[in-house]
Amino acid sequence: MKKSMYVIALSVLFLSACKNDKKQTESSDVHMEEADGHQQNDMNNATMQDTDSIISQKNENLSEIIDAYLLLKNALTEDSKDKAAEAGNSVLTAFANFDMSKLSGDQHGTYMEIMENSKEHAEHIIESPIDHQREHFEELSKDVNDLIELIGTDKTLYQDFCPMYNNNKGAMWLSETETIKNPYLGTKMPTCGKMQKKIN
Repeated sequence: MKKSMYVIALSVLFLSACKNDKKQTESSDVHMEEADGHQQNDMNNATMQDTDSIISQKNENLSEIIDAYLLLKNALTEDSKDKAAEAGNSVLTAFANFDMSKLSGDQHGTYMEIMENSKEHAEHIIESPIDHQREHFEELSKDVNDLIELIGTDKTLYQDFCPMYNNNKGAMWLSETETIKNPYLGTKMPTCGKMQKKIN
């Protein structure tokens, strides 16, 4: 009888110890899951921050090209061939400074095509009379607009349209102001045109 009681007591102690071990294991698993969850959230947050940083860098990366383009646009609104030629040089410099390493593989090929076209138009703008400068500005405007669609920008811009330029075929340009200042007709008809859309 004493022996039986002793065996029962040992069994109870053993089972109690197993239950405690199981509770500790479950508690440990819960803590590990919580830690994994926090780690996963931290990783997700870091990835989102990295993505935001890359997007911001890309937007800043395009700023110099947009600024040079706007200098050119403003020179043409004033009918200044010399200022337009200087701005053409600024466009070439901005493309030379552009950091292509921040582009994705898909963006790279498209950017290269736009860059080659833009450089050709800028070179013509540097060397040409004002009427010819305006013809190349029209094409450069399309290129810069395509770049903004490809890469994005934080700048607030306005896409404007002149219906009378090029024998009433019309032409688009980008502006930093909501007020119409027409680079195609210059001082002859500075307010001719309308805003098509706001960018940002």
